[in-house]
Amino acid sequence: MARFHELAFTTLVKDLQQQHNSRRQYERMEQTGPSGNTLGISEQTFVALRDSFYMASVSETGWPYIQHRGGPKGFVHVLSPSLIGFADLRGNKQYISLGNLQHDARVALFFMDYPNQTRLKILGKVEVHENDSESTTLIESLRTAEPGAVIERAILIHVEAFDWNCPQHITPRYTVEELQPELAPLHERLAKLEAENSALRGKLQQAAS
Repeated sequence: MARFHELAFTTLVKDLQQQHNSRRQYERMEQTGPSGNTLGISEQTFVALRDSFYMASVSETGWPYIQHRGGPKGFVHVLSPSLIGFADLRGNKQYISLGNLQHDARVALFFMDYPNQTRLKILGKVEVHENDSESTTLIESLRTAEPGAVIERAILIHVEAFDWNCPQHITPRYTVEELQPELAPLHERLAKLEAENSALRGKLQQAAS
């Protein structure tokens, strides 16, 4: 996507692409690809179906920090093609990402679909709402049905750019929910075998008595 390349492909990055013979390919993509600064239907649907993502921020000392965020599918809300948000739950109270965002609001997000080996990268700027005039309304609109969840703030992310990664080197992984359709016949077969074994044991006990 042109906007993603504009932000991510610095002079040093382009020099390396030139050295490794990929610069011409990316130049063509920059010239012909969509702008990539608003999420299309495919991107919005992809985000809405995810149950986790990774968020990178940068500290005051220049060190990057990556945080994992998870929840039920749809816990990241697509509020508009250029705005996504989620309810930030109470965690271990380190507040590293939150502190970093007060220094620099820019973030990089990775949304992963491991079974289908797909990755969506989003660059954006964060807007934090905690104990302000908008926080209560935003928190309620972003709340999920997680039992016992303590929401501390609402986090909005204004999309600056996005890009899809190729599936190469993404190892497929599956959640329990995703495995259920494949495991269900095995569970049913096991239950039948256990019932048959129980009936046979009963008959053997009757014959022996």
